[in-house]
This record gives sequence, structure tokens and C-alpha cells, in this order.
Amino acid sequence: MTIAISACMLSACDSFFDLAPKDRLTSESFWNDADDAYSALTACYNWWYANDNGAKTMFYEDAYSDIGFNYTNAGNMRDVAKGSLSAAAAPNKWKQYETIRRCNFVIENIDRVPADKITEDQKNDILGQARAIRGYGHALVTNWYGDAIKMDFVPDTDEDAKVERIDAEEIRAFALEDLEWAADHINESPAQKGRIAKGAVYAMLVRFNLYWGNWDAVVDYAERLKALNQYSLEPNFLNMFTIAGQNSREIIATYEQVATIYAYTDAIRHFNNADGGWASFVPTDNLVNMFEMANGLPIDDPDSGYDPEHPYANRDPRLKQTVIYSGMDWEGKTGQRIINTLDKTIGGENNADYYNAADNASKTGLLFAKYAWPGPGQYSADLRNDSFCPIIFRYGEVLVSEAEAYAELNELDEALDIIDEIRTTRGHIPVDRSRYTTQAQVRELVRNERTIELAGEGFRYEDIVRWDEYDESGNKTGRKVAQAVMGGDLLRSVGTVNMDPSVPEDMRATININAPRADRLIETRGEFDVPRRLLFPLLQAELDANPKLKQNPGYE
Repeated sequence: MTIAISACMLSACDSFFDLAPKDRLTSESFWNDADDAYSALTACYNWWYANDNGAKTMFYEDAYSDIGFNYTNAGNMRDVAKGSLSAAAAPNKWKQYETIRRCNFVIENIDRVPADKITEDQKNDILGQARAIRGYGHALVTNWYGDAIKMDFVPDTDEDAKVERIDAEEIRAFALEDLEWAADHINESPAQKGRIAKGAVYAMLVRFNLYWGNWDAVVDYAERLKALNQYSLEPNFLNMFTIAGQNSREIIATYEQVATIYAYTDAIRHFNNADGGWASFVPTDNLVNMFEMANGLPIDDPDSGYDPEHPYANRDPRLKQTVIYSGMDWEGKTGQRIINTLDKTIGGENNADYYNAADNASKTGLLFAKYAWPGPGQYSADLRNDSFCPIIFRYGEVLVSEAEAYAELNELDEALDIIDEIRTTRGHIPVDRSRYTTQAQVRELVRNERTIELAGEGFRYEDIVRWDEYDESGNKTGRKVAQAVMGGDLLRSVGTVNMDPSVPEDMRATININAPRADRLIETRGEFDVPRRLLFPLLQAELDANPKLKQNPGYE
């Protein structure tokens, strides 16, 4: 689906005389039939996932957290993790109201299409898509800012747009009303690839009810999505994150992009320096440490067999499906090589992948495998003109959300059954249920599994901000998980790589566990202060444009 529409379709023109120009579209010459309505709807899809930075936003959002890192501070992304946000420097997710306005334009004007030019089913499907995107937008804004504006109309003037924020719960109720209406009226299957249909709306309802702690609703909508019989887990996990795998049955909705016409220009951000990439969002050792050993034991279990000098050996096979680490075989731009981010030189030559070789080299020495595997060869030569469609909703997310809801409802067997389905499909072994018999134990397992399953897709920060911390007995400590995992020094592994291809790839990297801390230091992050950092600040430009807005606490 090509996302393009003349901007004049998005504004109204008032005139004393009928002076509608004949050389371009106006509100007077538009809304003639269903095709016009679908064209106006198409404008709602432009950056609908995230109006601040488009589809790449999801990759940066994990760099806000303990499992990801961004070096350049593009869009003030790095400031989130460091805790240095202010009204002058923060991501601007308030821009979602631009998309919401486009949805309102469709909702307000669709009745202008003559009744004999549009069927009731077409009208409901168009309204269902518009209301789903509007509901998604309102829900997203409350997640990042709390209290927000309820924008259910198209302002006629700038003054009309200057309205006050209202309680987040009221906005969320409005968002759910939109999403529930859409779920009841939208088409069961999308007419075009990239369009929202019933499954995507159910996935939205699962996601936001999970974020807001509506556990029964999460299970309800997850089961409704399953009943559509359209989706299943991808048996070849990394395939769905490739150009070739974009029709996987696991994918529910993508952000549709088409080379040359409406291209994804940021594949370059997924690769390391030696491949001409920018390494804009990379995983950390914190993520690596969350993966179990192949025997199902965590690495801190004395019986696990974990060797800190060879940390990639005998691990949960999902590690290799998630993180590209030193020692792995790799098909780069110039051919086959062994990834080596640990050694400054290889064979006496400078190593472009070395973590300090350039600003464009991964400072953690790691890369996310999703969208990078099997290598840059699937993309355009400059990695900036691609039919790359990032996944917004997929079945795996729905399942781990349902598992979390079951854990919070203390329905432990149901939660573990879902986790086992995911683990075994991805190549790991089932959970040893003798180790997970209490709600507290299952909760921690599910949270870990959710992080592993969705790593690199933009969920971790919102999770650790909403999750309450519990002690081993299952009692709340009064803190958020973000307070436990953020702050302090972010460290990398340093060492050397055996470049002999006959050595098993998971044994090639040898980590120096006694390396000086100065060599390992990536950055120092500020402590996660609550409640200030639970919400983003409004940018000063937004406050200046609408004096009725009030800044969030801690940013005044």
C-alpha cells in the first residue's frame, strides 16, 4: 500500500463564492465515492505507528532501556536512558496528534460520500481503520505522558486546538471505546497488505489492556484473535524479520514501505561499521545474560555450566536468533567473515568492526539479529532504499502478553503452557516446572521470556516502567523494575577472537573477565528517579503552541 495523499485533502476551505479551483483537489471536489474515502484514509497511515520518527522508533525505544544502547543521541534517544530528559531535549511523542487529526478528518467527512457510492460494509471498514488508528494514538500518548488531550474533532482554527489535558484514565477509556468499536465493525481480513483489520485491532486491545493491568481483557482479546485462525508462530524465527519472510503467518501488521515509492531508509542503522552501517541501536550484555543455558538453567545457577570466559557457548538457542556476537560466521557486504568486535586489529590490519574503530561501530560489540540476519545482501546497496516493513504486531507478542496476564491472575499452568509453546517453537526446551511453582517465580520467568521474545522490537522500556518490583515471597517492594535495572555503569565485554574457522563459532570469543573497568565502560546512566522518569516531558515548543498545556511533574 503506497501511503501518499495531497495535503489539501486534509483541510477545509470556506468561501463566499464557489471558487473551487479546477486544477487540484479540495474538500468541495472530494468525497465523491468510496475510492475518495479510502484515499483520505490512506493519509492516516503515514507514520501512524509513531509520528515522531516513524517505524525506526521501535528500535530506538529498546535503547532507552537496560537491554539496548544508542551512541549518537539521535532525537534525544540516548537522553532517555541517561535520565537527562528536559523540555528542551526529549523525544516528541506528542506529535501523535498529527495522525489523530487525520483520522478525525476521515471520521467527520465520510458521511459526505453519497449513499449510492459507498456500501455500509465499506463505510464500516473505513471508519474501523480510522478509529483504530485514532484509538491507538490516544493510548500511545497516555503511556508516555499520562494526562493528555482528547482530540475527537478537527479544529477549525489554531485557537480551537488549544485545549487542556484531562485525566489519563478518561483518555484511555476513549481509546478503548474506539478500539472496541473498530473490532466490531472492521473487516476480518485486510483488503491490502499494510491495512489494519480485525486481528490488528485485537492485538492493539491486547497490548494496551496489558499495559493498563486489565488482565481478563488481555486473555479475552488474545483468545478472540486466536479464534480468527489466521496466525501462528513462525517455525523459522528470524525468517519473519527478513524481506523474504514478510508474509509469515506470525505477522499481524507491519509498517508498510516500498522501495523508491515510500522507502524504508534506515536499514543502514541495523548494521555495523564494516558493512557500511551505523550501528544505531544495539543490544547490551544485560540482554545476553537473560538467556538461559541450553540445559534450561539460568547462568547464575551453580549447576548451569556457564563459563564467563566463553559466555556464548551452550546457551539457549534463542540467543543466536536475537544477538549477533563476536565469533559468529557472517555474510557481510564484502563476503563471508567472522564477526570480531573485540580485537583492534586482525592479521595486522585495522578492524572496522572493533567497538572503538569509529562512531559507526557498535559500542557494545553486539548487534540485534532481527532485520540484520542473514546479512546486508537482502537490502539496497546503500541500505537506504528498501521494501523493509517493520513488524508492529505479531502473534508472539500476543502470546507473551496473554502469558503475563495469566501469571498475574495466578493461573500458572496456563501461563507456563504458553511459554512452553514459544520456547519449543523457537528451538529451546520446555520449562522445568519443578523450579516454577509460585506466582512470584512464574511472574519473573514470564517477564524474562517476554523480554527475550520481543528484544529489539521496542517493548522493554515500557515494560520496566510499568512493572512493579516483587521480592522472592511475591510481595511488592514499592519500586518499579526500572529502578532496579537502570542506573549506574553500562559495561561491555572485552577480549579476543580466535579467527580459525575450524573452531566452533560459540567458542571463538574469549572474554577477559579481569579487564579494567575503564576498558569496559560504555556510559554511566543516571539513577531512575520515580515518579519523574515514569513520564516524558512535553517539549517547550508544544507548551508554547498551546499555553493551556501543563508540564509533567519534575520537568517544570
